[in-house]
Amino acid sequence: MTEIRIAPAVYAMPDENHENLHIEIELPGVDKKDITLRMHDDSFFVQASKEGTRYAGSYATCCPIDYEKAKASYHNGLLTVDVPYKKPQARGIEIPVR
Repeated sequence: MTEIRIAPAVYAMPDENHENLHIEIELPGVDKKDITLRMHDDSFFVQASKEGTRYAGSYATCCPIDYEKAKASYHNGLLTVDVPYKKPQARGIEIPVR
């Protein structure tokens, strides 16, 4: 049997207070144990499979996120992820112009 590869439908937006990124990923018919979610400072990768179908996609986030504080849940084919944005840091140096 041939496996179909599909990019899952993804919906992402800031929460009401613009403190967290809320992500919804549609993975119909997939068991929770068959989902892999990896998050980075500015992107995330999701992979999941069910018989005959493999979902996979890599997505950039609009702003840097604090991926170590991400929380994910899965219910009825919908993977929901909430992750806080990184707080802006006042780092930097002045560069002399010659």
